[in-house]
Amino acid sequence: MTAANKQPADLRIIENLNKAKAKLLSEIHKVIIGQDGVIELLVQAVLSRGHCLLVGVPGLAKTLMVSTLARVLKLTFNRIQFTPDLMPSDVTGTEVIEEDRSTGKREFRFVKGPVFANVILADEINRTPPKTQAALLQAMQEYHVTVSGQRYDLELPFFVLATQNPIEQEGTYPLPEAQLDRFMFMVFVDYPTREQERLIVKTTTMDVAGEPEPVLLLEDVLALQRIVRKIPVSQHVIDYAVNLARASRPGDPTAPEFVGNYLTWGAGPRAAQYLILGAKSRALLHGRFNVSGEDVRAMAKPVMRHRLFTNFNADAESIKPDDLVEMLLKAVPEPTVQDYAGAESPSA
Repeated sequence: MTAANKQPADLRIIENLNKAKAKLLSEIHKVIIGQDGVIELLVQAVLSRGHCLLVGVPGLAKTLMVSTLARVLKLTFNRIQFTPDLMPSDVTGTEVIEEDRSTGKREFRFVKGPVFANVILADEINRTPPKTQAALLQAMQEYHVTVSGQRYDLELPFFVLATQNPIEQEGTYPLPEAQLDRFMFMVFVDYPTREQERLIVKTTTMDVAGEPEPVLLLEDVLALQRIVRKIPVSQHVIDYAVNLARASRPGDPTAPEFVGNYLTWGAGPRAAQYLILGAKSRALLHGRFNVSGEDVRAMAKPVMRHRLFTNFNADAESIKPDDLVEMLLKAVPEPTVQDYAGAESPSA
């Protein structure tokens, strides 16, 4: 198929997404009240081939939200409850001995674990030891698992949503910084508003009919993931994302003074990559084919908040990573056309 034939197909898929967005939210809201911002970030992560770390107190319907999203996208879903005694084989799968009754021959057969699904909810990922955490994180990065030297590929799309409880920290195994960096977004799930809570109580204590129906198919999701990668981005938007990431690093010449005062480590190159991918998927969801600096700014907190590591000074003054991201957005200007006068075109 030629490029000329591919382009109209991509445009049709994008048009279908624009029509499907309202329908998708409508179907999810049959069972989830509010949380529009969280839902949109989850959809953006799926389109960007990213993973999410969801932080919120118990009882905010995080599990239901993810399973409902999988249902409206017609993707397979598995939930893994992480506990201190969970083993890597409980995630990836294990080999069992199987005997052929006719011949008496015995051989090993691989039994797939719950990681073999399109959407995985890793519930309270910080409650299991690092060895088990690593088994899931390998799948997140490599899209396959290895058991007894044999490689087993995961079906695409593959999306992991891990949850953490911000209240109880006793008996937990916090994710190391390198593993946190594997997550595209850290998403905070807040309490509902009073009106939303009234509606939640009303609808969940009655026999209310209405099951969410699929809006997109697996093939549509894969096609949209490819389209996100194809969306062009102007050089000045790329530079804006790179400047934000570099300005967060203590010791960098472009870093504002407060960075050295409040941060031990800043965001790595993956932050700039995810700022651009998130900006692309946001523009696509909003029906636009151009990515702007506003799209990058909208992605700054979910992309950077778990990549900034505060020091004692910040902790003593109760300065959180989100506060530092806001300070960075004020301190780092978006490049303009004039900045490229006589140099490379910002539209390159």
